Amino acid sequence: MPRTTTRERTPDPAPAPAEEAPLGRLTEFRIRGLGAIDDVTLELGPGLTVVTGETGAGKTMVVTGLTLLFGGRADPGRVRASGRAGVEGRLALPADSPVWERAAEAGAEPDDDGSLILARTVSAEGRSRAHLGGRSVPVGVVAEIAEGLLAVHGQSDQLRLSRPAEQRRALDRYAGAEHLALLDRYRAAYARWRELAADLERRLGQARELAQAADVLRHGLEEIEALAPQPGEDDELDAQARRLGDADALRAAVEEARVALVGDVTGDLGGGGELPQDATAALAIAERALAAPGDPALVLLAQDLADAVAVVSDVAGQLAGYVADLDADPARLAEVLDRRAALTALVRKYADAGTGVTGVLAWADDARDRLEQLDVSDEALEALTAERDAARAEVDELGRAVSEGRHAAADGFAAEVGRELAGLAMKSARVSFSVDSHPDEPGPEGVDEVALLMAAHPGAPPRPVHRGASGGELSRVMLAIEVVFAGADPVPVMVFDEVDAGVGGQAAGEIGRRLARLARDHQVVVVTHLAQVAAFADTHLVVDKTPDTGAGVTATDIRAVADEDRVRELARMLSGLADSDTGQAHARELLAVAADARN
Repeated sequence: MPRTTTRERTPDPAPAPAEEAPLGRLTEFRIRGLGAIDDVTLELGPGLTVVTGETGAGKTMVVTGLTLLFGGRADPGRVRASGRAGVEGRLALPADSPVWERAAEAGAEPDDDGSLILARTVSAEGRSRAHLGGRSVPVGVVAEIAEGLLAVHGQSDQLRLSRPAEQRRALDRYAGAEHLALLDRYRAAYARWRELAADLERRLGQARELAQAADVLRHGLEEIEALAPQPGEDDELDAQARRLGDADALRAAVEEARVALVGDVTGDLGGGGELPQDATAALAIAERALAAPGDPALVLLAQDLADAVAVVSDVAGQLAGYVADLDADPARLAEVLDRRAALTALVRKYADAGTGVTGVLAWADDARDRLEQLDVSDEALEALTAERDAARAEVDELGRAVSEGRHAAADGFAAEVGRELAGLAMKSARVSFSVDSHPDEPGPEGVDEVALLMAAHPGAPPRPVHRGASGGELSRVMLAIEVVFAGADPVPVMVFDEVDAGVGGQAAGEIGRRLARLARDHQVVVVTHLAQVAAFADTHLVVDKTPDTGAGVTATDIRAVADEDRVRELARMLSGLADSDTGQAHARELLAVAADARN
């Protein structure tokens, strides 16, 4: 029977924020022809970037553009009348980022400043193209890379949190490094068990076909083993055949060369004194002539000639040995030719073109390996069954250990997420983890079904979080989880789309505080309508909507604000009046509070 654990906790004290180097960031972002945006380029700084503006100005186009840039679905309805939309981004990544390896596999190259450039275009007809590091790539490649670069959390795009697999991964990561190492061992054991089980099933289900294939391999091996070819034997036989077939011509050439070097020392040629003087004798005469006067320079040359006499004599000796070994036996030639023909027949049957005997031997090695996989004898099947059962026992043991780790971690994880939610205007919400264990049904990630549950208010039954929470609540749950994991998540860029929907007052300030904490280790981009959140920003972008009287359409511009311009924008967000003295005073107070909270 499944084992179910549902856990709830009261909030624990907040952990100290991590102090780690940034994982990378998006330094520049350009949007062209998307929604109300004609052409804007954003300079994005590190830390927390907020995007604000009037309702309907096009703030969400920033999130839409980022999603599109990183491989999201292209919506042709977002394309302006110009007929083509485009987004470009420049990424600054550390040298050890795994993104570089995948980008290199796709043929991408870094820009002159060492950054990686992404680009995406979408036509009004829905056609989409992606470029990575100057190379055209499938959109799927960009989406794959984006998994390690960007996480988007919006009211309508809570993909990560809505997936049970993602909830399970979050719990595993919370459980710690030892648990993750144990999970890796489980995955390896599971893969081994499934491989053995599939092999056994294949052999049992295809016994006749496998036995026939094994017979073919055994016949080939018997034929090869009967001839017993040796590595390089075909080349050696070719050389022997040439020597045996040309023995007389070879002997005549060698004798002529030997006589020229040392003369007819054996008298076999019968030339007597009529033979021309040999090289050895001529060199000896020259040596004596140079040595006789006693001149030092000539004596050195005489020594060189003496060395030459030694070399000539050595070559002559080797030629004599070659003639002695030269075999002109017709029977031996026939034997070599027969052996070579037999090897040639093997090569034609079992070797790839141009590989010769080496190819035959490689085929034999491969055939022996395949025979082991095709063995359907009772002994082989019994051994494979025992190996499969032992692998399953290991899977069961490791699965129990992984499940225990998940059950143990569920308490602390739910408690920390609940603590964060208490400060995000969700004090009544109760978060818990359901870990349903099925020991008899192991899967690639263990024996558990993990679900993050939430009861929105007292008395409400816990439901899966993506069903029991509204869009704004879901964003805040995601924010709470990200804050819990701040500094440990490998994703460098996080985007939150109106995570503060339906929140105000002190809770809004708490959201800003948590986003700022998250931005210590990540680049965080937030679309917000709350001044309390915007006050915590490192970079503040404002989306302005202006009527384009010439074209009859609305145009949107995005600008960075600082100092008094930023005070005016915060005052507008607070009171609706940018020039209100009261609103500006409140804005300065918010900025001061945020600055104190971040120090």
